[in-house]
Amino acid sequence: MRAVLAAVLAVLLLPAAAHAERYGTSADGRALTVERVGDAAAPAAVLVIGSIHGNETGGHAVIARLRAAAPPAGVRLLLVRTANPDGVAAGTRQNARGVDLNRNFPRHWRAGGRAFDTYFPGRRPASEPETRALQRLVRRERPALTISYHQALTLVDLPGAGDRSLARAYARRVGLPARRLDALPGTATAWLNTTFPGTTAFVVELPPGALSDRAAARHARAVLALAATRAHAAQTPPKPRIVRSPIPFEQDRIRQMRRYSTRHYGDGKAKLVDPYVIVEHFTATSSYSSAWNTFASNAPDVEFHERPGVCAHFIVDRDGTIHQLVSLKWRCRHTVGLNQTAIGIEHVGVSDADVMGRPAQLTASLALTRWLQARYGIRTRDVIGHAESLSSPYHEELVPAMRNRTHGDFAGPTMKRYRRKL
Repeated sequence: MRAVLAAVLAVLLLPAAAHAERYGTSADGRALTVERVGDAAAPAAVLVIGSIHGNETGGHAVIARLRAAAPPAGVRLLLVRTANPDGVAAGTRQNARGVDLNRNFPRHWRAGGRAFDTYFPGRRPASEPETRALQRLVRRERPALTISYHQALTLVDLPGAGDRSLARAYARRVGLPARRLDALPGTATAWLNTTFPGTTAFVVELPPGALSDRAAARHARAVLALAATRAHAAQTPPKPRIVRSPIPFEQDRIRQMRRYSTRHYGDGKAKLVDPYVIVEHFTATSSYSSAWNTFASNAPDVEFHERPGVCAHFIVDRDGTIHQLVSLKWRCRHTVGLNQTAIGIEHVGVSDADVMGRPAQLTASLALTRWLQARYGIRTRDVIGHAESLSSPYHEELVPAMRNRTHGDFAGPTMKRYRRKL
């Protein structure tokens, strides 16, 4: 009796089985199937394609792991073990008609060659039933994220369109380099990214051969981690109204930021990639124009006579107007030790209480911060005041004289209130 009970419990405790359905038929008459895992009503769909080339099947091990996974709340997984079952059966890159399906999509399609040439794209765009079936599936489900597995370049290909930070985040989690390969004609991910703005599709090039159990589990965890960010994005607050008020940020200032980053962070970069922190400031002035002029002047700092001058990505005026001064692709010099990873938001005001006591300004600030958090996946605990900069786990400063430099604006007690409102 005890053995029977144990067996029943074991069955009950198993993850819910994936629900499979046919979404099309291959050139040779095989079923094209998608397996659904998670709540069918979940707002964020994540499509994972184990293979599109029949001789690159390493991704099938990731699909097997994901079948038994529990997706994050708000996510439904769509698992396509292979989009090319004929090629898998024959051990060929191409489908049964000799077409490389990943050159057959109607995005920069390019004719040439003959059947079973390595990259033969077909006689016309979307000529193959597998291509058209995958297009129908995508149009019906509208996945927010698509990950397609290939072999064997051992990297994550940064997409030409879509959110590259997702591909970089995946690469970090699985320990692969992330880089942009040459643009190729007729690929599935290029078609996805350009046909459905606001979604992201990218390719993971696995190493050659079969994936180990450990590697398959690592890739499955990375899929689920990114799926969680898509669920969050599905509930993204609307972008607040932002007025573009750019300060001069041309080649001289970019070169100065590269030199600054070399000295202070050792990386020589001017671009802000994958920000992890938002820093709140006040201007210590009573007008927006005086703050804008200060940031635009690019004056060297008083103590070290170093450029670029101080700046911030945004200024929130007292009436709630949000001004964007600098593109979010560039680093701004607003917080010692965090400029390499932080977005800076200034508020016109002379004290914490001055800003927190103005409802229109505070409402706009919270709306901007929430939108940036959702866009970049920044945790609320990493929304900090300038006075909290030294306690951030991302703080980094190579210049000894500056390692303990911070300011008093938006101190801890104020930021506790601010984060509660977030």
